[in-house]
Amino acid sequence: MPNPSDFSGLLNKRFLDNFLPIPATNRFQLGNSTPDFKLPDITNGKSVKLSEYKGKQPVLLAFTRIFTENQYCPFCFPHIKALRDNYEQFQDRGIEVLLISSTDERQSKIVVQDLGLQMPLLSDPSCRVFRSYEVGQALGAPLPAQFVLDQDRKLHYKHLFSFFESNAAIDTLLKQFD
Repeated sequence: MPNPSDFSGLLNKRFLDNFLPIPATNRFQLGNSTPDFKLPDITNGKSVKLSEYKGKQPVLLAFTRIFTENQYCPFCFPHIKALRDNYEQFQDRGIEVLLISSTDERQSKIVVQDLGLQMPLLSDPSCRVFRSYEVGQALGAPLPAQFVLDQDRKLHYKHLFSFFESNAAIDTLLKQFD
């Protein structure tokens, strides 16, 4: 589990590139397609391309803040655990959850092991996908966001970070698939 007093590895290029606050500006319209991407899936040791899900199953894209393998965002850590604990409910409904982090592959492997993740954890240390989804950034990492895509990869629901509601509740996300 994370050690809140271990700040080793925090100050790196990714942290500095994401230090200045940029608000979430996502302008994706409901019913439209979202950008495709390909990222390494650290949990399963393969690459995931979003377009591979088109026509097969709905997807929840859960962008999350993990600063290092030892430092989690205090808003995101409970959300990651809730996604992990409810992953089976998503799977039972035929939904894939893609958890996307800006940690590098080495850090992400530690996160997968420490949290016992079964869902795919995709590594985006360049933050290219975070930026293409316009989720914003602050204090060293991209901001969290959730995007629900139907089986045709059309945007059905989106939640962007705010201090009032940093992440969409699990019940809210599950209701999008009813």
